[in-house]
Amino acid sequence: MNSVNKNNYTAPFIALTSLFFMWGFMTVIVDAFVPRLKEVFELTQFRANLVQFAWFTAYGLISIPAGLLISKIDYKKGIITGLAICGLGCLLFIPAASTRLFVFFLLALFTLAGGITILQVAANPFVSVLGPERTASSRLNLAQTFNSVGTFIAPIFAVTFLLSDNIKTGDEIDALGAAAKESYYASEAAAVQGPFLSIALFFLAMSAIFAFIKLPAILGQNSESNQSYFDFMKYKNLWMGMIGIFVYVGAEVAIGTNLINYFLSMNLDKIVPDNSMMNSIGSFISRIFNGTDISKIDAKGIVGLFVIFYWGGAMIGRLIGSYLMRIFQPGRVLAGFTIGAIILLIITMSTVGLLSMWTALAIGLFNSVMFPTIFTLAIDGLGDFKPKAAGLLCTAIVGGAVIPPLLGAASDVIGWKMALIVPIFCYLYIMFYGLKGSKYSLQSN
Repeated sequence: MNSVNKNNYTAPFIALTSLFFMWGFMTVIVDAFVPRLKEVFELTQFRANLVQFAWFTAYGLISIPAGLLISKIDYKKGIITGLAICGLGCLLFIPAASTRLFVFFLLALFTLAGGITILQVAANPFVSVLGPERTASSRLNLAQTFNSVGTFIAPIFAVTFLLSDNIKTGDEIDALGAAAKESYYASEAAAVQGPFLSIALFFLAMSAIFAFIKLPAILGQNSESNQSYFDFMKYKNLWMGMIGIFVYVGAEVAIGTNLINYFLSMNLDKIVPDNSMMNSIGSFISRIFNGTDISKIDAKGIVGLFVIFYWGGAMIGRLIGSYLMRIFQPGRVLAGFTIGAIILLIITMSTVGLLSMWTALAIGLFNSVMFPTIFTLAIDGLGDFKPKAAGLLCTAIVGGAVIPPLLGAASDVIGWKMALIVPIFCYLYIMFYGLKGSKYSLQSN
């Protein structure tokens, strides 16, 4: 592999961080898009969840081919390809909105997610090699901070452009006259087409810009890079890291997507408005996101306002983690953050009210460093194998489609409090990987 230690890669690093921002932004936009599609098509909860299924399935199906593609054409061309496919996916929302066919929306989502997957497979290892190996975890944590900025800003965009209008039920639509019905369908299509057209043009513009940006050719001509995917099983830090990515993404998504139901199970929608400080915080957030006071939103909206702290914590935590990993061994920092998440889970399981709420929200802070640190430990020392290794690791993101249903099923049987044992088991493995996986990765150099 080409030397990367003697060069200044500040400009390429800055360019790559824009990609982290965009896929974080689009992931949350998809989350926000679920309730809209559910109302537009009057879907059951099961069919509505097909939106997330289409999104995460792309990681399972596209990641390995993406790694193979990038190993052939290099990181830069892989990034350009991923951006172009993202643009195509966004453009597919335009005919999907016009035809109002749910399967067309799923195709658009899958295409967009496929482009995001290629970007993930290309950008994560690319950032890791833009400098000394010892600071790879720090660099990727810093880049992932911008991913968190995207997840933090996206809800504002979603509320303003995708969720701001009232959607009529099927019976209400049937009661409209022909002209009124056609006008309603046109307005609904425009509400989706406009934002996604803008995003599509942005992705396509970024693809053109990256075609002209000078990025270093990282991959060498090492013949060992032609080994098959099965040869990667000999690297313990890699296959252990795959399990780590699987359980981490699963735990993060399981907690994040179920926080509202968890809070409602503790009647926090009644406790929050009665607490002056919480009421003030909630009203401030509500005015920013919804343009209304907390007293005018429903129970789910009241507790849902505070989920922003879960995702915002990840943004802050990655900045902290990036600094700590320049001082301490990344594996030990990972283990320390994981212990923090476990302690918070135990506290929220053992308490009720606002203490239980805030300890659950604070888990986001400790989740922050897990993905980038596991990723860099897993590919440490793999040289030109890294694109294929990144494909395997991104395939493991499919854990986001597996662990959340397990948490939901457990909550149905033993209640929300005890069900949190599911993410605790996930974090215990990550702690083990931080302590042991880091040693394996050092041995691979």
